[in-house]
Amino acid sequence: MMKKSLTILFITLVFLFVFSCSTLSIGPKGPVKLVILHTNDHHGHPLKFDNYPMKGVGGLAARATLVNQVRSENENVLVLDAGDINTGESESTFFNAEPDIIGYNYIGYDAVTLGNHEFDNPLPVLQKQMKDAKFPFLSANIKYKDGKYVGQPYIIKEFKGLKVAILGLTTTETKIVGNPAIVGDLIIEEEIAVAKKFVPELKKKADIVIVLGHLGVYDTYGSKILAQQVSGIDLIIDGHSHTFMKEPIVVNGTPIVSAYQWGLYVGKAVLTVEKKKVTSFNWEAIPVNLQEKKADGSMGFITQEIKEDAKLLDLLTPYKAKVEQILAEEIGEALDTFPNAESRKAETALGDLVADAMLDYVKPLGVSFAINNGGGIRADLPKGKITKKTIYTILPFSNTLVVLTMKGSDLLELFNYIATIPQGKGAFPQVSEGVSFTINYEKGICENILVGGKPIDPNATYKVATNSYMATGGDGYVAFKKAISSYDTSMMQRDIMIEYIKKVKTVTPIIKGRITIIGTKTAMFFRNLFGLAA
Repeated sequence: MMKKSLTILFITLVFLFVFSCSTLSIGPKGPVKLVILHTNDHHGHPLKFDNYPMKGVGGLAARATLVNQVRSENENVLVLDAGDINTGESESTFFNAEPDIIGYNYIGYDAVTLGNHEFDNPLPVLQKQMKDAKFPFLSANIKYKDGKYVGQPYIIKEFKGLKVAILGLTTTETKIVGNPAIVGDLIIEEEIAVAKKFVPELKKKADIVIVLGHLGVYDTYGSKILAQQVSGIDLIIDGHSHTFMKEPIVVNGTPIVSAYQWGLYVGKAVLTVEKKKVTSFNWEAIPVNLQEKKADGSMGFITQEIKEDAKLLDLLTPYKAKVEQILAEEIGEALDTFPNAESRKAETALGDLVADAMLDYVKPLGVSFAINNGGGIRADLPKGKITKKTIYTILPFSNTLVVLTMKGSDLLELFNYIATIPQGKGAFPQVSEGVSFTINYEKGICENILVGGKPIDPNATYKVATNSYMATGGDGYVAFKKAISSYDTSMMQRDIMIEYIKKVKTVTPIIKGRITIIGTKTAMFFRNLFGLAA
């Protein structure tokens, strides 16, 4: 009898011990401090800048030093990126972001969200990047046609018993601004609906939920609307809009943070979590070797100089050397700087130059004019000697030049679409000689449209040149898909511009007056046009 009682007592004690252990594993015993370092819109900038926006700023080697310093000072550190690793400097673009992946691996990123620019290259390129990466790419709303996720929808990281769920979301705008030949093979689900599905599930599995989003900080869509419509999110780390923040934006009790662009800043969030609640939150944007003018007129670091990690620098520098050798050839001279800042808002001298180079190549084919999206132009053309690298930096996308034969009626539809494009969006057009028009935002129309000096005849046919991205409906230019015929020259747009500058030898920034604007249009968003929910 005594033996039986002891056996029952032993079983009871074991049960209580196991139960208590399982209960303790649900969450940490007390408050836990978590530090999150984050970046976004890296855009192929593995090395520090040579000049723009300032010499010596940014770069993965300095970022590595900063991250390692924070890790040495804190026990629980999470390192995240909100997407768009791809498409930028030639040392990255030439090698499909290989140096960037190496740098992110070296730094020890925990996760990166798929940005729309991850789909600039064919899917096998992205698949190789994901294979080479020692971190997961996240997106809960992008799948292949067979229903499998392109990346992972989320991950859960654990720190001293604190479970942190990180949900990846990619802007639905990728349907429009992504390369149609690539995103056409994908299912891109609406972000809000996907978040409403996942967040409650993750709240059960983790102590806090972070959305690592490539959505954009806008008033009518993106992360603000996500925070407004989906409860239970403890923090949104965002990208896509390249937003500079001095402090977090709080919507519906959810802080939203973003770290500008190109690795010029690293965001640092410090959270205290207790009993599944964030009890304190602080955030700052740390400049990576940015400088400012001091009171005495000298330049000095905004905070302090961040030394570059020598080992990582040794891994990355050869990529620059390889590409410099190829692209060092001088091809012409710019008599003054061609700024790019306004190319998404108005006609620019740089936009005129890019489009004129396109037209020059295909004019013998009877092309009336060329059109390029302002968002496809990515950098200034500085005053001085022009090298091949200059052009690769300005036009980093691997787009070919396409000639489309179109009905006049469809061409008019194209101009109707142009009138709906908000200033500031990458779809804003830059055009060559041979066409002029007025965008009247007050009336919502394009007027005074002249092609070859004459109004468009709806019954006539016209030949128009554009890049291969736009030719397949990219940036919302779906009217191009109605073309009677299409001829892809197979010549890269940037190589065409290189040959054009070689021919003309010198270029001067003059805005030719091809696009006149009446009023402004900044609030509307593409998804309203395409029936995409905000």
